[in-house]
Amino acid sequence: MKPRITVVGSVNMDLVFRTPRMPALGETLHGHEFRQIPGGKGANQAVAAARQGADVSFIGAVGDDGFGTFSKQCLSSEGIDISHLTTIKGVATGVAGILVEDGGDNSIVLAAGANASLTTSHIDEARSTIASAKLLLCQLETPLTTVEYAVKVAREQGVKVILNPAPAQALSHALLKQVDFLILNETEAALLSGVAVTDQATAESASRAITKFGVNTVILTMGGHGALITQQTSSQFIPAIKVDVIDTTAAGDTFVGTFAVGIANGLSILEASIEAQYTAALTVTKLGAQTSIPQRQDVIQFMSARKAA
Repeated sequence: MKPRITVVGSVNMDLVFRTPRMPALGETLHGHEFRQIPGGKGANQAVAAARQGADVSFIGAVGDDGFGTFSKQCLSSEGIDISHLTTIKGVATGVAGILVEDGGDNSIVLAAGANASLTTSHIDEARSTIASAKLLLCQLETPLTTVEYAVKVAREQGVKVILNPAPAQALSHALLKQVDFLILNETEAALLSGVAVTDQATAESASRAITKFGVNTVILTMGGHGALITQQTSSQFIPAIKVDVIDTTAAGDTFVGTFAVGIANGLSILEASIEAQYTAALTVTKLGAQTSIPQRQDVIQFMSARKAA
């Protein structure tokens, strides 16, 4: 049986430019190439979970435009249940403008579009879908009030919650107390904890501060440096998997989606985090968001090859 995971989140169309470097203010820079690629943190995490073997349902909103139609087709083709992916009339689908420099780092500008129209009413309409899941997975590219309500519904139904608090914003301690697994990066950790994250020691200080707000488990992802798992009484660092980086877009989303599947399948937090590290490492070897997220068999082969080396 596939584990059931419900994702509440965003759908964007990514407009991706490859550039030799990031342009300076006021500068026009010739890029290498341009692509339109389905994205959005919620959709990316849903695709990652589906490709790693979960039965995924998605709650979100798109506009009544070509991007919305295409995005729904892409999610459906992954076997994701989109019966609660609402089309909002007269509104554009979310869009992300992404610059990817030759070194693989990126800068992103978002226009929320229909993502901003996801309301608590949409969550109420999907209560049974949330209740039937082993895990609820949320991010912050949809309204915070809607995310808070979805988490509340999940907790009432005894469903565990994973929150990826991205893009970074202040969160109430009341919300954090309801989160079983908080997966975040250095910027988000610094905002929530008040501790600037510059190395493993400050990462641990920031994570420890966040656990005091009531979060059971904090996983701080640090890109090519690794990831830190922190609980109330312990911390464990996982080194990054070294690969040739093409594009870091969706690496964090892939980590989150893969971790969710691991936990839903009964893996330990450490085991799920290690699998998520390998899957995210494969993601950065390709360009784009959903186009770069690997299939389960690719991850198994990659893990086997690296461990045998």
